[in-house]
Amino acid sequence: MSSAAQPAAVVYRPAHPGEHAGAEAIDNSFTTATVLEVTASDEGFRLHETPVDPPLRKVFPDEDEDGDEDAHVIVARSGDDLCGAISLTHSEWNHRLVIADIRVAPGHRGRGIGPALMERALAHGRELGARTAWLEVTNVNAPAVRVYRRMGFALCGLDTSLYRGTASEGETALFMSRSL
Repeated sequence: MSSAAQPAAVVYRPAHPGEHAGAEAIDNSFTTATVLEVTASDEGFRLHETPVDPPLRKVFPDEDEDGDEDAHVIVARSGDDLCGAISLTHSEWNHRLVIADIRVAPGHRGRGIGPALMERALAHGRELGARTAWLEVTNVNAPAVRVYRRMGFALCGLDTSLYRGTASEGETALFMSRSL
């Protein structure tokens, strides 16, 4: 038998008030060898997964300190380690769950934490009476788009101007949704 300690099980729960800052501080940067190229025509838009060499490293800029105080945050913890978090809001007027942010710490990626957080968020949305879940992702985050598609999300729109005048200038916002 190995004497190496087994990693603590991951526990998912609503964030305590003191954990919100820690959740927002989780490194959400990524590296990808492909991006989704968006082309426009008179008939609409087309997405095409395109290799990039060298791989693209995306580091998101710090956001203003005006986070949504009404956001519900679910965290993933392994012992004392904050592994991931998802924040969401519910729009009552159209019964839509909005996934505002999902983060998994780099050392915990690829272990199913992101999908587990999403499943808990979707269950929370159903409890609130949400009919659909909605999120926004940049076209350069092809790995996330693939994961969201596996989770049942589909492209429902895009915005070529959302990131204009920001550090993400030139990227396209992709909107994805799924029924609950």
